[in-house]
Amino acid sequence: MATAPDRQISPLALSIEDAAQVLSRSGAPGATVETLQADVAAGAPQNPDGTVNLIHLGAWLIQEMSRLGD
Repeated sequence: MATAPDRQISPLALSIEDAAQVLSRSGAPGATVETLQADVAAGAPQNPDGTVNLIHLGAWLIQEMSRLGD
């Protein structure tokens, strides 16, 4: 994630890299670029431009955990 003070980010449209950084800084140490890429490969939702919506991603993760019985 760039450190430019005028850069706006939206939790509704983050690059995989930015999403991993936001999630790991928020206390999710397993949220890496590699794990998010694997989640997307496994069917996690992406926006048409390749970004991720953290709300949709979170809902997908909860659904997957419940489906797998975790």
